[in-house]
Amino acid sequence: MPPLVSLIIPTLDEQDTIGECIRRARAVFQVMDVEAEILVSDSSSDQTTEISQRLGARVLRPDRMGYGSAYLYAFARAKGKYIVIMDGDLTYDPSEIPKFIRLLEDGADMVIGSRLKGDIKPGAMSPLHRYLGNPLLTWLLNLLFATGISDAHCGMRAISRDGLDRLNLRTGGMEFASEMIIEASRKGLRIEEVPISYYPRKGFSKLISLSDGWRHLRFMMLYRPTPFLLVPGSVALVFGLALTIFVLIQEPSQEPRTHSLILGSMLLIMGYQTLLSGAYIGAFGKTYGVESPGWLAKRLTSYHSLERELIVGTAFLAGGVVMGLNVIISWMEAGYGSLQEVQKSVMAMVLTIMGIQTVFSAIFISLLLLNSENGDRK
Repeated sequence: MPPLVSLIIPTLDEQDTIGECIRRARAVFQVMDVEAEILVSDSSSDQTTEISQRLGARVLRPDRMGYGSAYLYAFARAKGKYIVIMDGDLTYDPSEIPKFIRLLEDGADMVIGSRLKGDIKPGAMSPLHRYLGNPLLTWLLNLLFATGISDAHCGMRAISRDGLDRLNLRTGGMEFASEMIIEASRKGLRIEEVPISYYPRKGFSKLISLSDGWRHLRFMMLYRPTPFLLVPGSVALVFGLALTIFVLIQEPSQEPRTHSLILGSMLLIMGYQTLLSGAYIGAFGKTYGVESPGWLAKRLTSYHSLERELIVGTAFLAGGVVMGLNVIISWMEAGYGSLQEVQKSVMAMVLTIMGIQTVFSAIFISLLLLNSENGDRK
């Protein structure tokens, strides 16, 4: 008979704590009177492997480094009906595993520990992570994906085998924690939370705050480019366009508003480039297997929009070139002297830049979507 529970512990040089972690977990499973297996997904260079094997754990050697890679490798080899994951540095207490299993047996698909609703021991979490990093990233995750959880980056979780099989998990780094929740929310899994205690770790931390935070943010951007790029880009584009038009419709006799024109042009270019960046991410997400929601995102990442975008880009470019040539002709007629053609020069520059951006963006996005288009035709 397969075990009821598979406990997966990813390790990277945890020789000082892995032994006690395994012993505590075995004691818990004995009290629960359940069949369980302990899998140590190990990428260590110290004695972690030897200690784990000596205590009867099944040691796996992932083929790639990384937090997510360790779990993905172990998920494919775990045999339990319920899968529990936790770190091996004793920041989480194995004695709390029964609370996770009870919720799974009551119908939950995935259970996440909540340190922020539980008991964070002194020195266990830095003020930066406790009051800014974790709450901010969790709030953003809830806003974008309606997950309704309080601690998105807690490393102690449990999931049923059926629930795990429904998730399309692929990331190999720390963003795996966000991917697991996002995928569970998208696939309609029932997610429950349980308050837990969080203890100071023994040894040095593997976390790099800014780098790991950016990984989570980048992954959320892949699934939801609209609020990160498409909305800000549209706002900047509208304001830039309005300011530029306001300057251009002024009477020639009025004082030139060169600074306002430059600011409007800058906002136009910035907004347009931000929109295109959102389209890049949306196109990559489509090849990655993530379809961006919303009408605008789908139109910008459509393979069949290549011809339309090339026409628009060519029109921008042609307008900029014609306007630029007009300025050059005026300059020649003035004997290559001083020339008051600031507005035309700035607009020629803006149209030329936007035209080149549009043409090359259309080509790049169509190349990104080439495989997905071929797949749709099969």
